[in-house]
Order: sequence, then structure tokens, then C-alpha cells
Amino acid sequence: MLHRSLLLASVLGLTLATTAYAGDTPPYVRAALADPARGTDAQADARRHPAELAAFADVKPGDTVVDLIPGSGYFTRIFSKIVGPKGHVYAVWPNEYANEAADDVTATKAMAAKPEFKNVSVIVQPAANFAIPTKADVVWTSQNYHDYPDKFMGKIDPVSFDKQVYAALKPGGVFIVVDHVADAGSGMRDTDTLHRIDPAIVKAQVTSVGFKFDGESDVLRNPADTHKATVFDKSIRGHTDQFTYRFRK
Repeated sequence: MLHRSLLLASVLGLTLATTAYAGDTPPYVRAALADPARGTDAQADARRHPAELAAFADVKPGDTVVDLIPGSGYFTRIFSKIVGPKGHVYAVWPNEYANEAADDVTATKAMAAKPEFKNVSVIVQPAANFAIPTKADVVWTSQNYHDYPDKFMGKIDPVSFDKQVYAALKPGGVFIVVDHVADAGSGMRDTDTLHRIDPAIVKAQVTSVGFKFDGESDVLRNPADTHKATVFDKSIRGHTDQFTYRFRK
């Protein structure tokens, strides 16, 4: 049986590598987004496109999902509700990032302690040693891949990190990378200044360790972003041009 994204691409006669998720939102994704345990998160849904992104990531009930550097826990809560009681979510904080975001780490731990999110575990570990206790169906990182080569993270080699992600996934599992777009050809030049990364270098790094590039979504793309401003600039914050890549083991 074809994976549903492959089937969709075949039916529509599209090239998978440039095909965004175009199907109906699965009912378990709709239910997760409607869950009152999300609190005020829904106010950001129009901007963050969680329905399209969760469907694109192929997160399903019963899955094991890693939310790597979960920030405010926006996607952690969604994934928790999608995978349900038979699934599990690991919210993973590298020590180095946790030192810069102590309040977010505390909030993640408080969330995981609530009965509504009992299928969430928080792991704090060295950035250079990504691992989880079991194999995952999905490893997700949103707006943080570009941080790994930076000084505060210990200048982690992204390829070494990608190898660890590959090892953590089940056969057929997916690695989802969402990040801020930098100028074409810039490589990792802007990771520590503008907090952006060239999508081409990400694709090259991730596929170099054995992953197959399995598609992209354009729901977070913004052609009005010139890629010249830091992502924290008031003129663009929250609306940067972002790429969303899916890689399959």
C-alpha cells in the first residue's frame, strides 16, 4: 500500500519533492486541534498552520513522536492529543538550549505533569548526544535546526546530529525540519546572526546520512520576506519565510 502522501502525488500527477500536503485534514488532527487542553494555543493556528503541518508530518494515533526543542509546547500539545493514550511524545531539550530558555523548560515539565498530557516525557540531554529510550515514528524540529552549528550549542556538526536522528527513527520514520529561510547559496552563514539557514544546505546535510527527501510543504512560505532581517525583527517576526521538509528513513 502506498504511503498516503505518495498516493496523493501519484493521483495528482505531481512531483513529490515539490508537493505540499493537499488532502483533507485527518479527523484525529481535527480532534487534537479542538481539544480544550490546548488553552489559548488556538489563537495562533491561523498563522502557524498546525492542521496542514501535522498532516504533512503524518503523525497518527499510537505514534512515538519527538518534539525537539519544543519552545512554548505549542506542537507538543498537538502531538500529544494526536498520538493519544497508545502513543508517546518526547519533548527533548538540549542542555545548552535549556540554559537559554529555562522558563520554557520549566513550563514543558509542568505540562507533562498534567493528567491531560500524561503521554509526554521531557528529556534534557547534551546537544551532541541526541537519543530517546525507544525508536520514533516522527522526529520534529521547528525553527531550531539552524541553532546546532552555533557557539551557544557547542558548534554541533549538523551531519553528526542528523546521523543521531536517523538512528533514533524506525524504518520508514520521518524527520521534519521547519526553519527560517536564508539567501540561496548562503549555507550556514546566517545561522548565528539572522537565525536563518539556506534550505539547500539542510537538504544536502540530511540526505548525506541516508535519509531520502520525501517532500515539502509551502504553507509557511512568505515571498514578502527578503531574508535580510533577523527573524526577531518586528517587521517580520512571526511571519518569516519558512521551509518545511520531510525526510524519510
